[in-house]
Amino acid sequence: MVFLAVGFETTAPAAAGAVLEADQQGLENFSVLVSHVRVPPAMEAILGAAGNRVQAFLAAGHVCTIMGCEEYYPMAARYHVPIVVTGFEPVDLLEGIWRAVQQLEEGRAEVENQYSRLVRPQGNPAARAAIETVFEIIDFPWRGIGKIPASGMALSSRYRRFDARLRFAGAVSTGVEPSACRSGEVLAGRLKPSQCAAFGTLCNPDHPLGATMVSAEGACAAYYRYRRPQPSEAALA
Repeated sequence: MVFLAVGFETTAPAAAGAVLEADQQGLENFSVLVSHVRVPPAMEAILGAAGNRVQAFLAAGHVCTIMGCEEYYPMAARYHVPIVVTGFEPVDLLEGIWRAVQQLEEGRAEVENQYSRLVRPQGNPAARAAIETVFEIIDFPWRGIGKIPASGMALSSRYRRFDARLRFAGAVSTGVEPSACRSGEVLAGRLKPSQCAAFGTLCNPDHPLGATMVSAEGACAAYYRYRRPQPSEAALA
């Protein structure tokens, strides 16, 4: 059995728990293909890039439920950017946007926790301990962006025997981003999905080219689902 451990810090504790359980039981037929990534290094890569246009962040509430808010304080100070930890209900998002805009208008750059009903400054200590025990931090390639330092996770030396990449060497290949896809620019906030020539034609939820269309949470998928009909489309409707 090969388990695909994919996602941000949100899903990493469950994968870590599976590895710890497999180790305790002495399983020999269990492997993990680790593709976990870390949010703060990606945010820093965007903020530090030439031509950055991002003025504020809504920090993902599910990530901060696990990891807390502490990693964001130096980032907000270094780049003078408001960061608001926000939940996922419509009222959460609206309040998060309001708080971020309020900070920008007042010239402040602070970390605020809108999602305080679940997020604590230190996060979830048990979940963080599991992540730190099972995984180590590595440089990791992001689709459409490239390699970001310290943005990924890999199994630590103690649990490396469960690493599917090592156990099945050569069986795991790296995908190639289609040249028509500009999802990296969308991820970095330099391009709206509708400004990509492939959007809605070569690239759609049934045939996605990039990460932002693959995921239902991606910006391109959201733009596609909720876009306003063009005049020709409205006439056909």
